[in-house]
Amino acid sequence: MDSIQQDSIVTDIQSAFADPQMVAKYTEGPPRFVPGYNSMLSMAAILLAERAPEDAKVLVLGAGGGLELRAFAQAQPRWNFDGVDPSAAMLDLARQTLGPLASRAQLHQGYIDDAPAGPFDGAACLLTLHFVRSEERRRIASEIRRRLKPGAPFVAAHFSIPDGDDERPIWLSRYSAYLAASGVEPDKAVAARKAVDGQLSILAPEQDELILRQAGFSGASLFYTGFTFRGWVAYA
Repeated sequence: MDSIQQDSIVTDIQSAFADPQMVAKYTEGPPRFVPGYNSMLSMAAILLAERAPEDAKVLVLGAGGGLELRAFAQAQPRWNFDGVDPSAAMLDLARQTLGPLASRAQLHQGYIDDAPAGPFDGAACLLTLHFVRSEERRRIASEIRRRLKPGAPFVAAHFSIPDGDDERPIWLSRYSAYLAASGVEPDKAVAARKAVDGQLSILAPEQDELILRQAGFSGASLFYTGFTFRGWVAYA
């Protein structure tokens, strides 16, 4: 995918996350359409807590909607958060999702360069990095690491599909079938598969792990696999 096409896709995604109807329904999506989503959030909180202190300050990139912020805040009552997201509408939704927990989260509109310098005790970036191409993904990972204390955990999860002419179509078909099993109309499930295949920057798991190492993280370990989604924990 060339850079012009990728930039156009990113613009389309930004427009989608500013659409009031899309934003209003967003929190219904991940738990329904990402296999094991709530369990993944619980595991992410556990992995962060392994090394983060009880009064940790945690960076969450792609925090719009607030689902992971709420899960982490409920799991650790003394943690505080800086959440970053480019969409003002999605940050408003995050405040609504957090409810009385919102006082523990500082929300920033923008991208990784707009995140505070830290240093943070941990960081998470969930269902976000598949929106950017590999070069930018590597830079984002490096900027996250730069904001972390030495040894602090970083948890990431996103679309990641084995490469190859044979495997990729099979996994995309399984994703479409999962959507249909979750109640999506069959034609919309097929359309979703085409959109994911054509509009997202999906890497193979080996490439995702390489990016973490190139960004300076160590000990990258796979902790979650849900059909076309994978999640890793790594350390600054």
